[in-house]
Amino acid sequence: MISLTDNDMRKEKITDIFSSTAKVLEEALSSNTHSGAADKLREAITLAVQKNPWFTVSSVKQSLQAWAEVLNEEHCMDWLSAYPVNENRKPKNVSIVMAGNLPLVGFHDYLCCLAAGHNALIKLSSDDEVLLPVIFDIMCSFAPEMEGRVKFVNTPLKDFDVVIATGSNNTSRYFLYYFGKYPHIIRRNRNSVAVLTGEESQEELLGVAHDIFDYFGLGCRSVSKLYVPHNYDFGKLQAAFDCFDDVATHTRYMNNYDYQKSILIINATPFIDHRNILLREEGSFASPVALLHYSKYHSLDEVNAEIQHMKDQIQVVVSISDSINDAILPGTTQNPGLFDYADGIDTMAFLSKIR
Repeated sequence: MISLTDNDMRKEKITDIFSSTAKVLEEALSSNTHSGAADKLREAITLAVQKNPWFTVSSVKQSLQAWAEVLNEEHCMDWLSAYPVNENRKPKNVSIVMAGNLPLVGFHDYLCCLAAGHNALIKLSSDDEVLLPVIFDIMCSFAPEMEGRVKFVNTPLKDFDVVIATGSNNTSRYFLYYFGKYPHIIRRNRNSVAVLTGEESQEELLGVAHDIFDYFGLGCRSVSKLYVPHNYDFGKLQAAFDCFDDVATHTRYMNNYDYQKSILIINATPFIDHRNILLREEGSFASPVALLHYSKYHSLDEVNAEIQHMKDQIQVVVSISDSINDAILPGTTQNPGLFDYADGIDTMAFLSKIR
C-alpha cells in the first residue's frame, strides 16, 4: 500500500498513485487482462454508455486510453515538479462542478485537486456520473487514506472554500452569482478552430477529421470551424471525412444532421454536404452538432489577427503552419497533456497558492 499523511501528498506518492491507476486503465482496455479492478471498470464503461446516448464504447475507451498514456510516471513527475509543495498547509475543500459532454471531461480538475493536497467535493453531471467514482475507488485501493479526501455530492454544495465550475455561458452566470465571493475558476463555452493551408497531406487531413468528429464534436477542444484559403478545394477533405462514416449509425448525431440540413435548405443557405457533416460559410466559432463552419482568408496574417482578437472564445487552434500562433498539430486536440489547462488557466498554480 502507498502511505499518505493527512496533510501532505508527497509528489512521489501521488505519482505512484496516478501511474498505478493508469496501469489499471490499460488493463481494463485489454481483453487479455482480468482483475477485479479492471473488470469493475469494464462494467462501468457499459453502464456509462447505457446512461448517456452520446457516449459510445469507443469514445469512452478513447478517453480512458488518453488518460492511461498521460498518467505515466515520467509525465506525472515532470508535471508535479513544476509546482511547490507546502507541507504545513491545511487542505481546503474544493468544490468541483463537472460538465458531462465528454467522458471524464472533469478528470483533470480532479487530479489537480488531489495533487495540490486539497479535499474534493465533486458534483458530477448526470450525463457522466459512472466512471469517476469507479476510478476513485481504484485509486483508494493504492492509498486507502484518500477515501476521506473526495466526496461525491448530489445535494446543493456547502462547506467549501474554493470552487472550480465548468458549464455553458448561461450556467457560468449562475456560478458567478453564487460562487463569485469564493476563490474560483469558472469556465464558459469555448470552441476550437483549424487553419488549413491547402498543403496538408492526407494523413494530416485525417488528423483534422479526428479533431472534428471525435466525441461527435461535443468538446471545447473539438474543431467547430475551419479557416481555408480563398480558393480552397473542399474535395480534399472528402476522403478524410469518409473515414468517419460510422457516425451515420448514431441516431442522435444523424437526427442533428437531418435537422440542420433541413434548416439550410428551407432558408436557401448555401452549404456543402459531405454526407456525414455539413459545411456552411459562417463567421461564428460555435456550430451545432453535424454542422461545421468555415471562413475563407487571403493571408495567414489576417487569420492570426482575428484569432488573437477572439482568443477568449477559442480553446485550441490547429494548423500545420508555423505562421499560426500557438497552433497544435492536426489529430492532437483530444490528447491534452497534464500542462494543457482549459481556458489557459493554470489550475495547479491556482490551487497551490490557496491558503
